[in-house]
Amino acid sequence: MSGKLFEYAPAPESRDIVDIRATYGLFIGGEWVDSTGEDHHKSINPATEEVLAEVAFATAEDVDRAVTAARQAYDKVWGPMPGRERAKYLFRIARLIQERSRELAVLESIDNGKPIRESRDVDVPLVAAHFFYYAGWADKLEHAGFGPAPRPLGVAGQVIPWNFPLLMLAWKIAPALACGNTVVLKPAETTPLTALLFAEICRQADLPPGVVNIITGAGGTGRALVEHQGVDKVAFTGSTDVGRQIARSVAGTGKKLTLELGGKAANVVFDDAPLDQAVEGIVNGIFFNQGHVCCAGSRLLVQESIAEELLDRLKTRMATLRVGDPLDKNTDIGAINSAAQLDKIRELSQAGEDEGATRWSPPCELPERGFWFAPTVFTGVAASHRIAREEIFGPVLSVLTFRTPAEAIEKANNTPYGLSAGVWTEKGSRILWMAERLRAGVVWANTFNKFDPASPFGGYKESGFGREGGRHGLGAYLK
Repeated sequence: MSGKLFEYAPAPESRDIVDIRATYGLFIGGEWVDSTGEDHHKSINPATEEVLAEVAFATAEDVDRAVTAARQAYDKVWGPMPGRERAKYLFRIARLIQERSRELAVLESIDNGKPIRESRDVDVPLVAAHFFYYAGWADKLEHAGFGPAPRPLGVAGQVIPWNFPLLMLAWKIAPALACGNTVVLKPAETTPLTALLFAEICRQADLPPGVVNIITGAGGTGRALVEHQGVDKVAFTGSTDVGRQIARSVAGTGKKLTLELGGKAANVVFDDAPLDQAVEGIVNGIFFNQGHVCCAGSRLLVQESIAEELLDRLKTRMATLRVGDPLDKNTDIGAINSAAQLDKIRELSQAGEDEGATRWSPPCELPERGFWFAPTVFTGVAASHRIAREEIFGPVLSVLTFRTPAEAIEKANNTPYGLSAGVWTEKGSRILWMAERLRAGVVWANTFNKFDPASPFGGYKESGFGREGGRHGLGAYLK
């Protein structure tokens, strides 16, 4: 082999399967309508900075139209409809998502920047799985443990983030519809295109008009939706700061609320862990989706006796990661979603250096256009450093060490967040001991970032409250 790394030939996925319109309006009452305002946003490809489409910004008047359409659909059609009939629509949507999976995956990678391998193999299959799963619940709600005759809430206002645009849509819409609610959903302003394609899927499935409404816009649109008096339930996934604002605005209104916010997860590796397996879990934990993951394993806690060996293996593995074109099937790390997010990652990484941590990235040639950041690991990190406390939301790993399980628990829980954690050890008793003490909504054992629609997900402390997924996810949409 003469010591050379095996090189992959480019394997680009064709974007011809996707038909992107030049402009998009709002999806209200089963129809495409123009916004009453003049504001538009250019949705761009973060890998090339190419303008993909102009998307309307919904005004407060547009929000009112969408909520009114959702209310009429709830009162006249969807709310009274038997669960077995609602299930048929959800099954139909799930099958259409599978049929159009390649189209959805390509569009997600173009609009978001994530590698096609992830959108194709992780995001879109999970989207379909969520609709299949909740379709199965639609006629069994009285057996879900929420009383003998649980009832829907009414109109759900849902605001989703840019890191998993289509998957977060499925997490929100599928349980809401299964329970008999109607929906007004606002995608993030930088990643609206797969939500708008989902609107077409709703029409293709002959979903009754007004059951799902998609309105696009920025923070002002989201605020108008959350504060609208006709909304009975608010579901938000995004930053902790915005979550606080929403909690304040909803307080005292009687609206039900679930918040899934930020995270600063600890990935804890003990000295008896299978190191090669742990390295793969660490890489998946922080570099999956460019680190744009609220439950990312952004703090690596390593038992002191194996820290040096583990870091050597981790750096060797990081040197093989391929950064580049998201539509290339060989790409491991795609583009950062926006210029603003790239600036935040750079600022916090610089703070890590300024506070005394040691920064390392593998040799990495980044494309000239677009928003890119090389996979990065910081060693010599103290618990007081900003990079150990603040959510970076990028491909940046902070490494801390510990000596005893008690110290690992203390350091892992030393965070205002509590969304997820990982434990790597051969001892089942130690896994259970750790899981009982970690203040995290999800604890993965000898794996990381594994999701299933039947499993609940959510956090403690500043990571929000309420659960999405599984039987627990139904409770947020039922009286």
